[in-house]
Amino acid sequence: MKKMIAMAMLVSGMVSFAQEKPNAPQDAKQKMGQLTPQQRNELRVKELTLKLDLNASQQKEMSKVIADVQMKRENAKEEMKKMKESGKKPTADERFAMRSKMLDEQIAVKERVKKILTAEQMAKWEKITEEKKDHAKQAMKEHRGKKQRRD
Repeated sequence: MKKMIAMAMLVSGMVSFAQEKPNAPQDAKQKMGQLTPQQRNELRVKELTLKLDLNASQQKEMSKVIADVQMKRENAKEEMKKMKESGKKPTADERFAMRSKMLDEQIAVKERVKKILTAEQMAKWEKITEEKKDHAKQAMKEHRGKKQRRD
């Protein structure tokens, strides 16, 4: 009888570990990764149109801005990937230059967006941008926390 109970517990334990864990956020990321850059840009413009009430000309201009930002982001990602694969770590001066370049690009994007949007829309856009940054920071903290617990 004891052997049967022990065997039942063992089997139920194995079954519970074998079940797939739901990873909704990762699934959403994978689905977004399957979209082409044009599709992602179009979705982003539509989101901004809903949130900021953009007119047709604003949509066209924002589409250009989003496409440029996305292209620069992809290029920077590729550079970092190549650097990581080569095993080379950036020096302090290189990190400073990369960070400075990124901030310059953010300033340029903000100036372009200011020319496109009204003052009210600009305030909403800044709020949305800040919320996205906060969300990304929080996600990064959680990711680092999980990584440290595994180590």
